[in-house]
Amino acid sequence: MKLLDRYIIRKYLSTFVVMLGMFIPISVLVDLSQKIDKFKQYELTQSEILSHYYDFVWVFGYMLFPIFLFLSVIWFTSKLASNTEVIAILSSGVSFYRYLRPFVIAATFIALLAFGASMFWVPNASERYNDFEYTYINKNQKVRLTENIYKQLSENDFVYMSNYNANRKIGYNFTWEHFEGDELQYKIKAQNIRWVEKDSLHRLTKYFQRSILNDEEFIRNESRLDTLFNFDLDELVPVTYKAQTLNFFELNDYIKVERENGSPLINHHLLVRHKRWAIPISAFILTLIAVAVASFKKRGGMGVNLAMGIILAFLYIFFDKIFEVMVEKSNFTPWIAAWTPNTLFAILSIYLLRYAKR
Repeated sequence: MKLLDRYIIRKYLSTFVVMLGMFIPISVLVDLSQKIDKFKQYELTQSEILSHYYDFVWVFGYMLFPIFLFLSVIWFTSKLASNTEVIAILSSGVSFYRYLRPFVIAATFIALLAFGASMFWVPNASERYNDFEYTYINKNQKVRLTENIYKQLSENDFVYMSNYNANRKIGYNFTWEHFEGDELQYKIKAQNIRWVEKDSLHRLTKYFQRSILNDEEFIRNESRLDTLFNFDLDELVPVTYKAQTLNFFELNDYIKVERENGSPLINHHLLVRHKRWAIPISAFILTLIAVAVASFKKRGGMGVNLAMGIILAFLYIFFDKIFEVMVEKSNFTPWIAAWTPNTLFAILSIYLLRYAKR
């Protein structure tokens, strides 16, 4: 690695760290100002609040790192250009693509860190962060699909509830059907099913069972029946952010099970998995765009470059959120939604690099 490479990589990484160091504390202070009344209301301890903001830093730092990276590269590259360092480098016989090499090396380092964080560290922080948010801050916000719940427990067993109250752990209009091949063996219905914590059992109200054995039909009615099923009611209705809290291996297993169960959230889970690959890759694309935009002096100086950078950053966020909403609200293909912003900006980076090279 030559002196030029070390110089640019050091500038790249140090500016990125400084950018994170500037904006994350500001984000923490803004968030704290919005939540401080809730902290007082629930009399949260200092350690609980500090633990929450430790998770906050991981979650939001990862979420916004492509933008911080983009702006930091524009910032320090604009300074190189304003000091005529870029012109000096290129006029010394270094080709434009050779000049890009240290930027790509630094982006690779950041992308690998982001990839490792997204697959293993951020999910743990996300679980604690979301649990805290929906326990204390957004307590009444709906985080489960609680209506018309249909689950396939196994190849032969199917469960349905018309509604589920997570706070009371009670499901309404409960139905369990068991098949052998294409034939229904028994069907259980109840007005409601409740988990009784004290006795560690399921309680069914207005229980009805219809069974077929050797071509004979058997009917059983009970006003109340206490029993135990091999499922947790909360697992039938997982929180919508469940996929975000799972590491790489857990997420793959979870998606497999959810797909077999016919989960209505399967597209959301697939989007989460694709974005764990797409976000680290964005480090390369945004770095190339930033270098192409900021490597040469413009009228208006560094301010013009930063303005262009902010506009492009908001466009990236806009496209990312638009496609995310399309997946949530329709049957839009998750991998297309995850990779379209990167694809569009990759095309833009190729155009800008060709223009900058000239």
